[in-house]
Order: sequence, then structure tokens, then C-alpha cells
Amino acid sequence: MKNIFRNRRFLLTLVSLIVLPGAVVCAPAQDTLDSVLRPPKGSQVAIVVFEDLQCPMCRRTAPLVEQASKTYKIPVVRHDFPLPMHNWSYQAAVMARYFDTHSKALGNEFRDYIFENQLEINPQNLRAYAEKFGTAHKVDLPFVLDPGGKLAAQVNADRDLGKAIKLDHTPTVYIVSSRNPSRPYVEVKDNNQLYSTIDAVMKE
Repeated sequence: MKNIFRNRRFLLTLVSLIVLPGAVVCAPAQDTLDSVLRPPKGSQVAIVVFEDLQCPMCRRTAPLVEQASKTYKIPVVRHDFPLPMHNWSYQAAVMARYFDTHSKALGNEFRDYIFENQLEINPQNLRAYAEKFGTAHKVDLPFVLDPGGKLAAQVNADRDLGKAIKLDHTPTVYIVSSRNPSRPYVEVKDNNQLYSTIDAVMKE
């Protein structure tokens, strides 16, 4: 009888060791989701976008998001999510981070500039486009853009955030809100539903 009880205690201990780590692993993903998909401080509603600068659909979506931001007077939070199949999007994201160091507005303007010229850009002329943008805004592009790897680390951090919340495509657009804790974010899966989704979230 004692051996039976001992065996039961052993099995319960074994089950707890198997189950508990799973619970611990799941928690950070939800925490990450909640921390990423929320409006910036001072706003109740915002648009959160994960984008790839070489993605054709991102190019088409960016001006729609910008116009929606102006129409509803809500901020846009842009995250870099360069996809591995694109051969210059990662470097373009690093360049955008460089312009971010001068001002976030300038960095976003560079992202829009890249979208506008996306069809003509390739790995060989990307730097020339960035230099042209820098010259127009009186910002010199250094020969070694990211010597310490800090800008690349920021792009990697954004990409890791996207992976943590299980992103599988670009652009991924969310309308996020602090008004309804039970539904803090809604993904916009069709650009035609962008405005109606914002309307619905703002009414909650």
C-alpha cells in the first residue's frame, strides 16, 4: 500500500513538472501581445502596423493608413517586419532606423519615400535612394551606417515582437484601444474595412 501511495506521489510530481513549464511558456506570448497591441501614452485608439518595406501590399496600404490617421486624428505605430524572401527590405529598415535617430517623423517619411519608389529599388541602388533622401533633408548618410549594430538590433527586436504574436504576413494592421479591456485590438484583414473597423472600435 505504501508503495502505491509513493508511486502516486511520484506520478503527480512528474505531471506537475510536465504541465507547469507549458503554462510558463505560454504566459510571455500573451504578455507580449498585450504590451504591443495598445495605444501609445496619451491616446485611447491607435493604428498599429507591422510592415515590410519591400512588400507590394504594404506599399498600397501605407497611404490608406496615413489618411485614416489624419481623418480620425489617431496615431500610427509602425513596426519593422522584414520578410526573409525579400532581398533589400532588412537593410532599408536599418536605414529607416538611422533616420529615426534624427526624428521619428523623418524615419517614417523615409519609409513612405521607399514605398513610393519601391518598384525601382533593388539591392544595388538602395543606398543611392537613401543618400538622395538624406541630401534632400540635409542629413548625411555615413559610410558605415550602423557600426555598433544598434540599429539592426532595433529592427530585430521589432521582428521578434512580430514573431512573438504569431505574425505570418505583411502588412498586419491592428486597430488598438484602451476603451474596451475585453477587446483591446482588432486586426484589419481587408483594407476596405479599415474605416469601418476604426468606427466600430471608437464606438465601444
